[in-house]
Amino acid sequence: MKPTSTKRLLIVLAVALAAGGAWYWQAGRDKGFGPGFASGNGRIEATDVDVATKQAGRVRDILVDEGAFVKAGQPLATMDVESLDAQRAEAQARLQQAETGVAAAESQVAMRESDRQSALALVVQRESELDAAQRRARRSEVLSAEGAASMQETDDDRARTRNAQAALGAARAQAQASQAAVQAAAAQVTGARAAVGAARATLARIEADIADSQLTAPRDGRVQFRVAQPGEVLGAGGKVLNLVDLSDVYMTFFLPETAAGRVALGSEARILLDAAPGFVIPARIRFVDATAQFTPKTVETASERQKLMFRVKASIDKALLLQHMEQVKTGLPGVAWVRLDPQAEWPAQLAVKTSR
Repeated sequence: MKPTSTKRLLIVLAVALAAGGAWYWQAGRDKGFGPGFASGNGRIEATDVDVATKQAGRVRDILVDEGAFVKAGQPLATMDVESLDAQRAEAQARLQQAETGVAAAESQVAMRESDRQSALALVVQRESELDAAQRRARRSEVLSAEGAASMQETDDDRARTRNAQAALGAARAQAQASQAAVQAAAAQVTGARAAVGAARATLARIEADIADSQLTAPRDGRVQFRVAQPGEVLGAGGKVLNLVDLSDVYMTFFLPETAAGRVALGSEARILLDAAPGFVIPARIRFVDATAQFTPKTVETASERQKLMFRVKASIDKALLLQHMEQVKTGLPGVAWVRLDPQAEWPAQLAVKTSR
């Protein structure tokens, strides 16, 4: 036999042995355990969160590297805040100006109130003068009728009475004007206080934007990707980092409608990963889709109904994940087994085994 033919034969045998071994392992892993159990292929997933900017701006610094474990509230990155600092200084100046306006408006109210009091006092004075003029005019009329006073004196007293009446009318009008001035000054105080409130709100908003310029971890997790780099300019909502919460890990898989209809939330499950076939990971069903993922386009028959598949999620216990946080990886393929019959005993091959 030629060397080339021998080499080809060895390659064919190696491929055949590898395929046979893979088939044997897969068949052994996927063998059924009776009607009380069902399985589906899936991949390990975890809840991921994007850490993004609230305002458009330049990334000043990123404080963590990919793969780092972080705690909720931990600073992860900072944005440039020079423009926000300038806006804060402007807002502080406007607030001070508005507070000064309130003080000025309140002093105007005090001044107008003083003017009103003076006008009211003048009204009282004019009323007294009118009363005196009227009494004198009446006496003059009596004396003139008796011949004890001249008509000139009577006319003069009558003129004084009319002058006193006019002066009283003017004093009352001035009092009314001073009252209106007080109300106008009070309205200015209200407006000035509103301006103070608006300036404080603007300052608070800017302070909040400055606080938001420091990006913090929304939850415990691990940095999966650095999406941006220091110096990059991002728009509002621009992603800087991506976190994955390794305390919320689950496998998504599919079951036929005959099995999905028997799966209840909280049902026990077991997960076997291709990367660690010697481990059996306990889990519980946390989600069963309400609608089928695959629907036949033709009239349904008994065989067609078997094509209806429902998405299911099985979550791994958080306490177990925390114990093996360093080893948790997402994207690993495997098989999830679900116990459909609560009375059925788990087979020995699916007994929980999380450590060697």
